[in-house]
Amino acid sequence: MIVHEDSLGSEGAAGHRPSGRSSGRAPRPFGIDGAVTWASARGLGFAAGVAVLAGAAVAGAPRAGTPITGAAWLAGVAALLLAVFPQVRRSSVACVVAVSAGSVSLAVTVLNDASANNTAGLWWLAELAVSCVTLRLAVRRTPGRAAALGGTVMAAAITALPLRLTLHADPPATTRGAVLGCVLCGVGAALTAATALYPRLLDARRARAVAEARRAQRLDLARDLHDFVAHDVSGMIVQAQAAQIGADPEVARAALRRIEDAGTRAMASLDRTVHMLHEDDGPRRPHGLDDLTGLTERFAESCDARVRLVVDVRDPPHEVSATAYRLVVEALTNVRRHAPDATAVDIAVTEVAVTEVAVTEVAVTEAPGPAVRVRVTDDGHGRRHGRRRARLRLPGLGGHGLGGLAERVGALGGEFAAGPADGGGWQVTALLPLHPRVRSRS
Repeated sequence: MIVHEDSLGSEGAAGHRPSGRSSGRAPRPFGIDGAVTWASARGLGFAAGVAVLAGAAVAGAPRAGTPITGAAWLAGVAALLLAVFPQVRRSSVACVVAVSAGSVSLAVTVLNDASANNTAGLWWLAELAVSCVTLRLAVRRTPGRAAALGGTVMAAAITALPLRLTLHADPPATTRGAVLGCVLCGVGAALTAATALYPRLLDARRARAVAEARRAQRLDLARDLHDFVAHDVSGMIVQAQAAQIGADPEVARAALRRIEDAGTRAMASLDRTVHMLHEDDGPRRPHGLDDLTGLTERFAESCDARVRLVVDVRDPPHEVSATAYRLVVEALTNVRRHAPDATAVDIAVTEVAVTEVAVTEVAVTEAPGPAVRVRVTDDGHGRRHGRRRARLRLPGLGGHGLGGLAERVGALGGEFAAGPADGGGWQVTALLPLHPRVRSRS
């Protein structure tokens, strides 16, 4: 037998129903022809850029010197490769490209002994610019080791570039001027690398946060699945035991029908969790206070206890509603497993306005601000006497149990307690703030 006492009525129950949303987003078309066209365009652009750089290098070689224009040309090709082709940036080729450009630049700086003229100075400026571009792309986009090695070599080449002018100028620059030029270029290389490294670190941090969020979501779904399926499976076990004991065929057939219904609900929970793991399907409505009536009715059908349900909460947040439902599920599952002799189960989900926290061994009495109080009390004794009764997390079929729910309640800023009730039996009580807040618990 089940007694419902819902002070909200149909209007209040409707307040719990979240509005459905449709993304309305059509999948983006993608075809092989489009991919080939885009890759061809990038290849043609790269070839055109290399040809232009080669023509400029050949034209400037007579006055600036082939080593000068060749080093600038190679730095420009490296920048084009890293900028145009993402597959190059994501592979070890990026390291080879950056190290080659930087090494050639360093070799030209050290070994070239031609005098520096105005044309060589222009090519020096061009090489400095494209080397900074290559450095930034190497640090920002390439894999970790390629970024470290290629970035180091390119930064060293940029820092040494002023020596081409200061060592071979006419008249030669002083040692102080040469050192000052290298320091300025080194600072510029460091700033370039820093502007690339900072967003790279942000991307890495964001990727870790996304991975941690996905892992937490999967763990949460796994806990929900285990708790809900365990509730239905425990009911199936009870009904199967009753069918074996009873001699009446009608009683056995009724028990088999209830086993079938519980199995169907367990499969529905499995399907629900699988659908929630598919991002393209959109968010699914979690179990909440609206589902308590059906939950308690099914529980009452599987036992002889009188079940009394009281719900008096108006439009709670989704996370509060889902947590309250899970608390009731776990409490009823423990009643079925550990107190089969219970004759009465009282479930009260009410909104309270309180001012202070007072937690006892049995129940939470108050918490700051408006909150939802969930209280499940039974008069059974059964197998929960002794040490097992004092534990929050029940082993065996209990799964994550009340211990996991206590952690979830604490994460919402609430309080949780479970223990013997006054006058016998067992009581589970939780207080969930209507405005959940993250709390660090010592």
